[in-house]
Amino acid sequence: LPDHFHTLWTLPASDASYSRRLGWIKKEFTKSWLAQGGDEMPITASRRNRGGHGVWQRRFWEHAVRDEEDFARLLDYIHFNPVKHGLVRSPKDWQYSSFHRWVRLGVYGQEWCALFPQTLKSDDLSGVVGE
Repeated sequence: LPDHFHTLWTLPASDASYSRRLGWIKKEFTKSWLAQGGDEMPITASRRNRGGHGVWQRRFWEHAVRDEEDFARLLDYIHFNPVKHGLVRSPKDWQYSSFHRWVRLGVYGQEWCALFPQTLKSDDLSGVVGE
C-alpha cells in the first residue's frame, strides 16, 4: 500500500523484536526509494526535525496470533486492505499481495471478495487490526 504494509511473521521463540525489524525494513526501503527519486508525502516540521521522511505511516500495531481462526481473520484483513483503501476492486487485482500465493494453495478462490461491497463489507473485518 502507498504508506503502510501488513505482514504475518513467525519470529524465533526467544525474539519478539518487531520494532527493530520493522524499523530496519522501513529505513532501508526509504533510502532506496528516495535514491531512485520516489515521492514523499508531506510531513510535520517535528517529524522532519527528527530526520523522518514522508514515506511510511509513523506507527505500527502488532498482534500475537491466538489461534487458527485469528490467523484466518488476519489473513482476510490483509488481503482485503487494498480494496478497503480503494486501490483495487478485488484482492486479485493487487499485484503485490500474497493473496495470489494463498489462491494457489487453495485457501481462497480467485474471485474471493471480488464483488465488494456486496460480498464483504469493511465492517465485517473491523476490530481485526487497527491502522
